[in-house]
Amino acid sequence: MIVTLPTNRMSDSAHFGDSHIFDGGVARESNIHQDERLEQIRSAVEISREAVKAVSITAIDLLKEIPAFMAGLNLEAELINPFSHIEAPIWEEESVPTEMLDAAYAYCELLTRKEAGNFYHSFKYLPDDQRRAMCAYYAFCRRADDIADGDYVDVFPGSEGAEDPEAREYRISLEELTGDKSVLDAPTYRDKLAQLFFYRKKLSTAYNCHSSTDPIFMALKDTVSRFNVPRELLDDLISGMEDDLYTNRYRTFDELYRYCYRVASTVGLVCIEIYDYEDSKANEYAEAWGIFMQLTNILRDVSEDASRNRVYLPLDDLERHGIKASELSTDMSNDKRWHAFVTEFIEKIESYHKKAMKLLPLLNRKARYSPAAMMAFYASILKKIKKRDGNIFHGQIKLSKAEKVTLAAIVYTKQRFLRL
Repeated sequence: MIVTLPTNRMSDSAHFGDSHIFDGGVARESNIHQDERLEQIRSAVEISREAVKAVSITAIDLLKEIPAFMAGLNLEAELINPFSHIEAPIWEEESVPTEMLDAAYAYCELLTRKEAGNFYHSFKYLPDDQRRAMCAYYAFCRRADDIADGDYVDVFPGSEGAEDPEAREYRISLEELTGDKSVLDAPTYRDKLAQLFFYRKKLSTAYNCHSSTDPIFMALKDTVSRFNVPRELLDDLISGMEDDLYTNRYRTFDELYRYCYRVASTVGLVCIEIYDYEDSKANEYAEAWGIFMQLTNILRDVSEDASRNRVYLPLDDLERHGIKASELSTDMSNDKRWHAFVTEFIEKIESYHKKAMKLLPLLNRKARYSPAAMMAFYASILKKIKKRDGNIFHGQIKLSKAEKVTLAAIVYTKQRFLRL
């Protein structure tokens, strides 16, 4: 959802938080301690009944509006939050009526269909409860990314945005450890960090006695409860979005792996909780699945990212091939240095793809099509890049509708009917 192996290569089975992954003496150990403190600050973000204005379900006449909302759901319609007129972030009661929960899930499903047709196609053959859960989780991921890397403005009723006392205290706590070194301009950075802070507040309602009035988190609360999804995985994803506010370069592959784990491997790890598995090795393969997809994205989007002053490719490996980060914004399609680099990089991605494929037999047969389709789409994109000798500088590399339909049919037949 990425090269010659670094000399201090991370083992495939290692977790990015383990100190044995890194070397470099006192400075590296200091970074690990700093990261642990950062995660303590981030994971402590909670919403409390006393801190916000709550809404009693019995005090509103909302249920009468749900049938009209459900009847109006279609791809051509504007995506409208069915609870947008509620001016409070939480309910007084922990549970919500079934009709409201269904509307929340319907909102997430429509958001997924509108903004991620490929992903939704891989979800739609899942049993109903798994499909709805995948859409709720996708909506959570989509909006976090839209806040960090787009123009989406999330609303947390009652907050004062970047100047909210809680948001400001959170920012100061982070800056005491990281320094005020955002790669964005100050107003944008403070606004996005505040939004992500309140996004964590909403996430906390999925794991405590409160219920959010945001349809995404209303559906998410039901999802994480049904499928026992650890909060740590969702918190890590938001941390990965925060990383983009502070970092636009990665020196080593280890550093890049850490980022990819947060924004992509955590996704794979949540997905398998929804798909269901029995062998614990599924966790290792789901982690590799996320790395494979994210590194494919990174390679495909090199030019676009460079135009935004973002370089996700490891600088050490680029420099070993004589490539400066500034050159990635130029046309390197006929440059032998780039060909040498990208050949090794693709080999690296393919190694994670090979490992990720081991996940499929460990999943329930009814759920296998979903990850298999996503892997197949990304593997086809990587194949196109490879066929073009790594030329990602001329036009966007993507699959045509006919290619997607054909590939989806092949994958569906293989995963649902053939013996593996």
